[in-house]
Parts: sequence; structure tokens; C-alpha cells
Amino acid sequence: MSLAGAGPVVLVGAGMMGGALIDGWLGGGLKPSEIFVLDPKPPPESAALIEKNGISLNPAPETLADPAIVVLAVKPQIMDEVLDGLGGLVRPGTLIVSVAAGRTIASIAAWLGAETPIIRTIPNTPAAVARGMTVACANAHVSPVQRALAARLLEAVGEVGWVEDEGLIDAATAVSGSGPAYVFYLAECLAEAGVKCGLPRELAERAARVTVEGAGELMRRSELGPAKLRENVTSPGGTTAAALAVLGGEAGLAELLARAVAAACARSRELSQ
Repeated sequence: MSLAGAGPVVLVGAGMMGGALIDGWLGGGLKPSEIFVLDPKPPPESAALIEKNGISLNPAPETLADPAIVVLAVKPQIMDEVLDGLGGLVRPGTLIVSVAAGRTIASIAAWLGAETPIIRTIPNTPAAVARGMTVACANAHVSPVQRALAARLLEAVGEVGWVEDEGLIDAATAVSGSGPAYVFYLAECLAEAGVKCGLPRELAERAARVTVEGAGELMRRSELGPAKLRENVTSPGGTTAAALAVLGGEAGLAELLARAVAAACARSRELSQ
């Protein structure tokens, strides 16, 4: 995938996700001269990346004429303030891509105009290592060319999936957006369980971390689904089968995850109101 010629791109917000996007765009071939960053106080990591590559930071508005795309990577609680300041930058047809959780397409269009092409996305934190999962939804004003452009920019930090019903963004938030925290918690609990069985804490934590990393990489490389991979490591009457009998029991892991994802989905809907 090459991002050559995809600019100019204006990135509003250079926090963790913004910094990951910049890094991915540069790696994908987008020229530093095609990236413009608006952030009054970027964190040190992003500031260093911007300075190292000679990317324009907080340029004068007149130098930002007709950007191909504006990416909103700011916290939801300051989105209204940011949108209020974009009036002179967004032209008719300028594509807006939001990576802010909890902000609907309609809430953004209320500031920028009903006919503004807008794509709402929910990425996740593994984007920081170019292994993210982003789910996106476009409104009716986004052209096929703009949708393809957004996909190229988002794929610079991982995989992209599309939904046509914006309501499904809440489900995506609960699965992939919040999902890394579930995996981290699994590793945390697995390590603690190892300590209770007698392993030294350092070894238990390392074993849990590497096991989660390795299992994830095996699943990524394999053509088999997770259920089949699980079956392959489970010998009848063995140690794994004994553990899975507990995890799969009544009110076990499947039920807990279903309840957890439902709770996250419901909360996402509440925050989008």
C-alpha cells in the first residue's frame, strides 16, 4: 500500500492515536510536506516525530487551502470547541474522518454542515504498533474515491472494516475498541493465577505476557479459526481440558464476555446521545 499523493491531510490532535497515524502515514509513503498538524500542545513523542520529519505544526490557516481530508483525533469532550474552529478550513466536499469515541456523524454535521462528507471510526490502541483494528461508517455524502482514500490512511495503522449502519459502531467499540483491555486483563489474571500456584511473580508475569503474545501471533498467521486452534491444543482428559471445563462452565468466560461486551455497547450508546 502506498500513500503517495494522498495528501494534503490535516490532522487535528496529535495524541497517542494521532501520533500513530503520523508514523503510519510516513511509513506508507505520505510525504511530510503533505501532512499538517493542528495541536496547541502535542505530547513529547508526537512533537519529536513532527519535528524530526519537518511536518508543519499549527500553520497559518491560509496555508491549509483545500485539504483532501481532515482527520479529527481529539478527545470527545473538546470536539465541539475544535469543530467550532474548523469553519474556515472545511470547504464543500472536504472529507472529515473522526476517530473520536462517542461522537456521531450527525453531531459533527451539526457543526460543519448537513452535506459534509463524514466518516466515523472507532480504532483501537494496537494502532500504536501498526496492528490496530478500525471499524468505520460513512455517511451518504462520502464518495467512493473518498472512502478509498480514508481506507488507505486508516490501513496505515492496521486493518479496517466497514459497517453501513452507524449503530453498529457501538458494538465495534465494545469488541475491538475496548477489546485490548480485555486481553490485558486476561494476561493480568493469568499471571496472578500462576503466582497462586507457586510460580515466582516475575516468571508468572513473563509467561502470561509471552503466552498471550504468541497465541495472538499464531492466530494471526493461521488459516484456522480460534475454535479450531483451541481444539488443537486441548487433549481429551488433559490439563487444558480441565481448565476449559471451568472456563466453559455455567457463568464461565463465554457468559462473562457476552455480558461485558453488552455493557460496553450500552455505555457507548449512552455516550453517543
